[in-house]
Amino acid sequence: MDIKDAIGNIVSRIDLTEEQMQAVMHQIMTGGATPTQIGGFLAGLRAKGESVTEISAAARVMRTLAMPVKVSPERLVDTCGTGGDSKGIFNVSTAAAFVVAAAGGRVAKHGNRSMSSKSGSADVLEAMGVNLELPPARVAECIDRIGIGFMFAPAHHPATRYAAAPRRELGTRTLFNLLGPLTNPANAPNQLLGVFADRWVEPMVHVLHSLGSEHVLVVHSEDGLDEISIAAPTRVAELKDGTVTTYKIEPEQFGIERRPLDALVVKSPQESLVLIREAFAGTPGPALDMLVLNAGAAIYAARVSETLAAGVARARETIAAGKAERTLKEFVEATR
Repeated sequence: MDIKDAIGNIVSRIDLTEEQMQAVMHQIMTGGATPTQIGGFLAGLRAKGESVTEISAAARVMRTLAMPVKVSPERLVDTCGTGGDSKGIFNVSTAAAFVVAAAGGRVAKHGNRSMSSKSGSADVLEAMGVNLELPPARVAECIDRIGIGFMFAPAHHPATRYAAAPRRELGTRTLFNLLGPLTNPANAPNQLLGVFADRWVEPMVHVLHSLGSEHVLVVHSEDGLDEISIAAPTRVAELKDGTVTTYKIEPEQFGIERRPLDALVVKSPQESLVLIREAFAGTPGPALDMLVLNAGAAIYAARVSETLAAGVARARETIAAGKAERTLKEFVEATR
């Protein structure tokens, strides 16, 4: 299907089939569509509402065109979320990745610079001193040796450059915001994935199921975070061994006092790094609580622990032992 025909379908609110969506995405990502066509397609798709089939098909095309990172899938997890929750809190998922690696998991962290917040994962890692431009073989070496590697999205998905200008000019959320967490270049089979709106919790877990993921927690909190919140209940859709279940969790279940998020809001990557270092040092407060809760979920997703509660306990012990801070230091040195 040509992109012009696809635009005609979606403005008529007709979902594209797997084959149609793959054809259009391939056209976009190989330079076969004009910027105006790409912008019209993305805007129309959002107005219609992206289907599970359309998202899955688009993700498959992006995966085939990515620069892969070749590592063992054992205990391999990603903590990449969609972003876009507009809450502006510190980089919880990025900090959690170091806790998971220090706790015995293996993290293939996929991420980018900020599109909607004050600090994206790449921004805060750069503030830490991380070299973002490692080739795939060096990323794989970091994962195998230290337990964590960072895959800078533009470097691993060069084909997305054709959609960059239309996305920037549209200035709104598009399909590509959903695709980031679905296109891990290392094909991590396990994932903690935060989404920016409640309506995407179940669709995204079904997309990942169709893409072959093994253990996934898709989360969105009632106070609007694309993280597990310490201030409100969080809705979870869990894929485990081919079965999807949905449930809610609350911080009190894990011995964490409910606290407001005000102290977690940051205005820059440097402010985010301050909170991360305080949490890694074990300083009591909301930053440590947020980190423990989300790192614990990622530890559970990586199958390092048998239950979510055990994952939270392991995250707390790992931080208290200073292992997360040491892993961060080793990682920064390795990228240099």
